[in-house]
Amino acid sequence: MGYWELEEGKNCVEKTWITTKIATALGLVGSAYHIVLYQPETTLEALQRATAGTVTMASLGAIFGMATCISAQVREAPDDPVNYFIGGCSSGVFLGARTHSAITGVTACIGLGSLAMFTKIGKMEGWKISGEPKL
Repeated sequence: MGYWELEEGKNCVEKTWITTKIATALGLVGSAYHIVLYQPETTLEALQRATAGTVTMASLGAIFGMATCISAQVREAPDDPVNYFIGGCSSGVFLGARTHSAITGVTACIGLGSLAMFTKIGKMEGWKISGEPKL
């Protein structure tokens, strides 16, 4: 099953697993591009960079999945887009802690939270980014 097929506020472990897998894949791709663009001096340095980027992204995905699901359970509002803002904001706060920067944390909280919330709103309202126009 995919992420959107699972019921909101339930199956937290499955939803977290899905978001973690997606974020890990994005982290691997991003790390590969980073290594190609900024070539490391040693193989060990390349491995360290790839690991750090991938683990950070996997953590962001896991935090988002768990925070969104727990928020839906605690607030007893499973389809509320605010749950997604809370999940995105939680991931942003982690990113700020990872970089030791409050400005990064606040900016990432607002940015990732807004992106996640509008993604949920778009899914609920049937927004499409690409495809044939409706006439």
